[in-house]
Parts: sequence; C-alpha cells; structure tokens
Amino acid sequence: MKPKITLNPDKSVVDAIRAGLKAKDGYCPCRIGKEEKNKCICEEFRHQIADPDFEGFCHCMLYYKAKQS
Repeated sequence: MKPKITLNPDKSVVDAIRAGLKAKDGYCPCRIGKEEKNKCICEEFRHQIADPDFEGFCHCMLYYKAKQS
C-alpha cells in the first residue's frame, strides 16, 4: 500500500516553505547548502516515507506522511 503524503494543513507554513524553496531553486530552505540530498522532497523524508512505521512531518514541516495501515 502506498503511503499517504499531504501538505501541512497550516497554509502560512506551506506558503513560507514554498517561498523558501523558490528562493533556493527547490532545495530545502531549512538546510544549509544546495546539496542533492536536500532537494525537495529531501533524502531524509524519502527514507521516512519508505519506513512503514514512520508517521509525521518532514524536516521543514511542508509534508506529512500518514502511517501505513
């Protein structure tokens, strides 16, 4: 079963993070440097998505992964 990924329900957080992503050419605004592992959706969150036991927000709080059932 594919995990459910949604945006943060707080529109102000989504708007702020999207503005930061735009300013950093798609790299996470919450991380220093423009490394491939920090390109949105970042490597850390991709690993969390793959973990069937993980439920929660990505590092920058833009995306939320619901636990797989």
